Amino acid sequence: MPQAQLPIFPHGTTQINANLAFERQADWVTYFHGLLPVFKHHVHDTKTFHLIVSQFYDNGNATQAEMCRVFGVTPISLKRAVKCYREKGAAGFFEEPARRGAVVLTAPVPATAQQQLDEGSGIVEVAAQLSIKADTLRKAVAAGKLHCSVKKKIHHTRQTS
Repeated sequence: MPQAQLPIFPHGTTQINANLAFERQADWVTYFHGLLPVFKHHVHDTKTFHLIVSQFYDNGNATQAEMCRVFGVTPISLKRAVKCYREKGAAGFFEEPARRGAVVLTAPVPATAQQQLDEGSGIVEVAAQLSIKADTLRKAVAAGKLHCSVKKKIHHTRQTS
């Protein structure tokens, strides 16, 4: 028959629930299960903090409400950490963040677009020919990466009789 554990924690710890507690000493945070230290990380190491709280939650050692109350984190940040832990495991907290892919206006595209714009084609026509969005070309023109020929304005003069 399993024996119940008394909720005994070392002096100076902050209790998370009846089984878990943590203690901050200088720049280190140590987590305890009863008297047994189970994990330790630097105070400013947020990636490791997210890892350990998501493990505690996912393993059923602590509830979302207990974690939010004790650590002052928002429920959504804990949910995101748990999702990362469940999908990618511990390594998910330490991988490089995803970066944007290659831009649409790679080397040959602006040159072709500029040539067609110089010949008098409109932005919409050039975009259709190059299979890119017209807004992409408009933004390139606005940023000064491409230039459009200025259309001549027709001035109408009034004749008074």
